Amino acid sequence: KIIPHSGIYSDYRSEEERTLSAKKKKVVLAYSGGLDTSVIVRWLIETYHCEVICYAADVGQKEELTGLKEKALKTGASKIYIDDLREEFARDFVFPALRANAIYEGTYLLGTSLARPLIAKRQIEIAKQEGADTVSHGATGKGNDQVRFELTYYALNPEIKIIAVWKDDNWTFKSREEMIDYAAKYKIPIPLTKAKPYSSDRNLLHISHEGGILEDPWAEPPEDIFVLTKSPEEAPDTPTYLEIDFKKGNPVAVNGRKMSPAKLMDYVNTVAGENGIGRVDMVENRFVGMKSRGVYETPGGTVLWAAHRAVESITMDREVMLMRDSLTPKYAQLAYNGFWYAPEMKTLQTYIDATQETVTGTARMKLYKGNCTVVGRKSPYSLYSETFATFEKDEVYNQKDAIGFIKLNGLRLIIQNYLKNKS
Repeated sequence: KIIPHSGIYSDYRSEEERTLSAKKKKVVLAYSGGLDTSVIVRWLIETYHCEVICYAADVGQKEELTGLKEKALKTGASKIYIDDLREEFARDFVFPALRANAIYEGTYLLGTSLARPLIAKRQIEIAKQEGADTVSHGATGKGNDQVRFELTYYALNPEIKIIAVWKDDNWTFKSREEMIDYAAKYKIPIPLTKAKPYSSDRNLLHISHEGGILEDPWAEPPEDIFVLTKSPEEAPDTPTYLEIDFKKGNPVAVNGRKMSPAKLMDYVNTVAGENGIGRVDMVENRFVGMKSRGVYETPGGTVLWAAHRAVESITMDREVMLMRDSLTPKYAQLAYNGFWYAPEMKTLQTYIDATQETVTGTARMKLYKGNCTVVGRKSPYSLYSETFATFEKDEVYNQKDAIGFIKLNGLRLIIQNYLKNKS
């Protein structure tokens, strides 16, 4: 019987059989070229004497992918896959979360959370294609990414072996400083120094900054960490307007120009970032049980989420919206905790998508010095009627009807007060 242990599958066979089994033949490593995975390539080869295939998913890192192939091969990998998953990420992961208005703990737009299940899915596909018996990742045993990777592995291929190095008994590194020294020993280039020991993770939806100097929740993040956004103080002195078209809850065009999901996100990211929009500094609750401080930049996502809500405001029935909104925190929690491929998530997405059938229309957004404001909305499916809403004289609504409506709704309050005073 095979059971997971210390990040590697082990069993109850003889010592000799276990030793032979532990010698991994071929490992597919989720590779970013950052400190952890740069070190892990060499460490896997030295520790398990296995072939290492690196895999990097292009989910919108841009210049971070430059030189990745040469670096991976020079570090010891036999080959590297660099797959362009930007359109799939936007279409099948970001947009479904947008349709749900999913925001974790009221602040975080789930940038990293949504990318991990896609990355892990493709990793499993490559392992099958390459005949690899093992996959590996560099997520720590304290964070959320370990859960997101491994739950996806379990969902898509429960038989695959997993090397989660930070939980491996053979892994001796205790800090990033030790890993920096190891990288220097083997002349492995890394995008991190002891003087600037925080990590960043970028994709099409956001960039996150964590660790190191950011671990003090009282300390203001230094301006030089920001990549996607200007400071509001440095943003233009005149507002920028965007008109964003939606079809069934998905953004399809900006200022009348139709774009693919990834290109649309990239464009809105650029415009919103120039206007200082999308900076978030929060302390969040990790799935493993601890709090952590993260600094996020989500310029395009901030605008799209607000624009989507604006179109919903005139197209969705009140009770349908109330029910959908009651499920949104659960959706965000499932995505954050790594249950993207769980049956309850599939069921939840089906319901949410049903609420989006008439969410078609346009939101006009005003971007100015860090502020994202809805200044207009319209839709061919609009439930808003000037005839009904006007304060002027109208012929379709008798204001006296509200007398009985209020009395019936106030009946329980009247009874409560009566019984209280009687006693």
